[in-house]
Amino acid sequence: MIISIIVAMDKKGVIGLDGDLPWHLSSDLKHFRAITMGKPLIMGRKTHESIGRPLPGRKNIVLTRSKDFLAEGCVVVNSQQQALALVADVEEVMFMGGAGIYAEALSHANRLYLTEVHADVSGDVYFPEYDKSDWLEVDREKHSADEKNDFDYSFVMMERS
Repeated sequence: MIISIIVAMDKKGVIGLDGDLPWHLSSDLKHFRAITMGKPLIMGRKTHESIGRPLPGRKNIVLTRSKDFLAEGCVVVNSQQQALALVADVEEVMFMGGAGIYAEALSHANRLYLTEVHADVSGDVYFPEYDKSDWLEVDREKHSADEKNDFDYSFVMMERS
């Protein structure tokens, strides 16, 4: 199974501000949908709550320490091991945040879908530090800001080297 992380971050690693994304990139949302469609998504409770609903066309798995948390249309688990056991038969699973989920997934992920937001924004949630030398860039698409995208950005795919 390919264990993937999908994330958008600015130059400093900012991934969130006040429970939301600190930018508007319409193309990144479309890219996210294209990459994740049909694949199981593993997310933390706060990420699920910020979205407010299950994402259609994908199995939504919410990871939380709370034993009594319920999320309509989602499967709720209390460990990454439980989450991965639920999807053991799939080709690729997507970890989609937040920071704590990423921190735990980084040690066993073998693919990273990164949207590099070419900006320096304010934020209160950061992608965890990781050793970039462990990763090999296999694809990059550069894009410019326009009326639907606040900043220049790049879609980057990396695989563990």
